[in-house]
Amino acid sequence: MRIWKRRQKTPSGETGQEALYLKSLSERQVPVQIKLRDGEVVSGWIEYFDDMMLRLTREGKPNLFIYKSQIRTITESVAQGLKRSGNREEPVAAR
Repeated sequence: MRIWKRRQKTPSGETGQEALYLKSLSERQVPVQIKLRDGEVVSGWIEYFDDMMLRLTREGKPNLFIYKSQIRTITESVAQGLKRSGNREEPVAAR
């Protein structure tokens, strides 16, 4: 008599958290630093993203479309105390 074991599927590695995090960064226009696989670091805020790429909007510099496969890390910038409002940054009121 053979006992058949069900094969368990391996996790897909996708939790959906990436999209939620990028959406949050985009909606709040949080300044970020993106480190690319080649070591270059670019700064700005994420205006748009999809499954394959994102658009980084930068002050006084050309905007960038970056393939996600070329991104090593995304870090919220040190300027956490600043909130974008239109085309300028304003201090966030203390709570």
